[in-house]
Amino acid sequence: MVLEDLPLDVGYACEKVSICDKNGKKLLIGGQNGKTQLFITTPFVDEPFIEELKIINDILPQGGEHEVTASLIVANNAHQNPALDKFSFLIDKGEEFGDFYGVRLKGEPFNGEFTKAVILVSKDGAIFYDEFLANLDDKINVDKLYRKIAAAQTCYTGKGCH
Repeated sequence: MVLEDLPLDVGYACEKVSICDKNGKKLLIGGQNGKTQLFITTPFVDEPFIEELKIINDILPQGGEHEVTASLIVANNAHQNPALDKFSFLIDKGEEFGDFYGVRLKGEPFNGEFTKAVILVSKDGAIFYDEFLANLDDKINVDKLYRKIAAAQTCYTGKGCH
């Protein structure tokens, strides 16, 4: 398997893309919205992955100026929502997210699914950090993610170039 497209590099501005929630309602995510955004993609939602998400769920800041909106994003309806309180479960029905962020896999056994990846978007809408796991069974580096979330929130001044 390989990625179908090149992912966005850290530092690049990301655009808002249309995506659906579990009820089929269209939402816009990405781009500049004044909040730090965390996107996690995966080709499968199994128990070990849900345990990883629970750890991340526990470290996410909530409320105030340091809130992080977190989304678990999958390629299609075939995936089960792990129902974590700080994560939105989103489905890329229109294929905008997969195409724009370069997370779609090509080749068997997960053709068309998303790779296991973490994308952190700062308040100014730029990709601040990403992690594309080479092995789908590898764990997300939660310690590094936590540090990057803190850095993404403190570097943004809201006054243009920083």
